Amino acid sequence: MSERTSERNKVVPLRRAGTHGPEVSLLSLGSWHTYDRMHFEDAVAMIRHAVDLGINLFDVGVYGFPGMPPVFTDVLFSAMIRAAGVERDEYVLSSKMWLEPYPEMSLREQLDRALFRVGLTHADIVILGDIRRDDLDLRRLAEDLAALESDGVIGCYGVNNWSATSILTLREHALAAGSPGPQMAQLKYSPSRRSIADGEPFKEVWGAGITLEASDVMEGGILVGKTGESRQVGRDPGDIRQRIVESAPKLAAVAADLSASPAQLCVAFALSHPATSTVLFGASRMEQLVDNVAALELLNRVGADRIRELVTPFWADKDAVDPEGP
Repeated sequence: MSERTSERNKVVPLRRAGTHGPEVSLLSLGSWHTYDRMHFEDAVAMIRHAVDLGINLFDVGVYGFPGMPPVFTDVLFSAMIRAAGVERDEYVLSSKMWLEPYPEMSLREQLDRALFRVGLTHADIVILGDIRRDDLDLRRLAEDLAALESDGVIGCYGVNNWSATSILTLREHALAAGSPGPQMAQLKYSPSRRSIADGEPFKEVWGAGITLEASDVMEGGILVGKTGESRQVGRDPGDIRQRIVESAPKLAAVAADLSASPAQLCVAFALSHPATSTVLFGASRMEQLVDNVAALELLNRVGADRIRELVTPFWADKDAVDPEGP
């Protein structure tokens, strides 16, 4: 066993994912096109420092698709986590499963591939990708997920950018199949995009004990001033990205008035949602990791209510998207 960091040195607290999920760090590291852009040694040092700070949740998915360049960020993670001396019981692995090939490609086949690439035998959490089709059988999906839980190859699961109705419907089928159902809802959540997670339809989701995994908290870097056209950024619900680009300098000014960075302000805002169990971000430099973790101090110093008040002018998707979700 490796020498473990004293709990007293860890600054990132843990929260329960949902009602039946594991305890996950309030901040978590994602890997979408991250580790394959870093020097191996730098990534190892960053992962080691993240764990030392108390981060235990790592989102590691298979992001290579037919017709696109191969991506190896998940494969690299398997080597990095070992080189960092992090034991398997010290971290929570969150993997991705995609619904486009399902059910022709079973969830188990996808999971076997994903786990093979990271060199592991089970995922603590799996996150189901976006629903991009009208014929998805949620009952069958719930039953297949319950079987994976029963077999011990997944601990629990969540969903990515689903509507409130779809989440609750899946949960209903899951309960009938003897499963607690989805434990986390991963949603875009930032000072600019908040209408869905803050909206009325999702109050029932949070009321059911499902927790929020906040993602895209910096809009792919745009909210912290990175606006190069070569950057890969996620979808743009509501067609508001230009408004977000234009708002970034003003948000930076608000952050400066708080003696904080724009990144810290974005992370602190995501932490302010009462249903948040973790805020997911990517970091490709140690400095980014340290800066983002400092958002915890900002939240404690300024307070959630004041932070939410200060960023209200940057709410770009207000009345631009359906709060029910995709």
